[in-house]
Amino acid sequence: MPMKGRFPIRPTLQYLSQGSVVFKDTVKVMTVNYNTSGELGEGARRFVFFNIPQIQYKNPWVQIMMFKNMTPTPFLRFYLDSGEQVLVDVEAKSNKEIMEHIRKILGKTEETLRQEELEKQQRFHPANFGPPKYCLRECIYQVEGQVPCPSLVPLPKEMTGKYKASLRASAQD
Repeated sequence: MPMKGRFPIRPTLQYLSQGSVVFKDTVKVMTVNYNTSGELGEGARRFVFFNIPQIQYKNPWVQIMMFKNMTPTPFLRFYLDSGEQVLVDVEAKSNKEIMEHIRKILGKTEETLRQEELEKQQRFHPANFGPPKYCLRECIYQVEGQVPCPSLVPLPKEMTGKYKASLRASAQD
């Protein structure tokens, strides 16, 4: 990707993953109302320019809409899945203050994020076996180098219990 334009670092994966806001599952839509001119809306403009891409990257399930020059003061509105709306006034705030405020009221806590990451790691750990909903593999035979499933490929007769029992019986006779 060529590094062109204003602040070419913005579309990089490293920059996008540095975002600190991961919304709770109840947040469905976020609208940003801001003006392209005026001193009181500078923080909102910087928020849209620098932080909205990070929020979109960390929250792909949230719809984000931006409205320019439609209101006298900048604000954010969040629509929750319960039908409730949360209104956040961002007039005269910096983009970092806006991010911190949003993270406090609608973001997941650090503890919740750590626990979700741990559950994700446990689910996809290669040593775990079980239903596909919870584990990466259903059975040990799916691991490369293991004996194939007896229902798919018949086992060699030396590995079957009946053959071993018949050998023992013939040895005792």
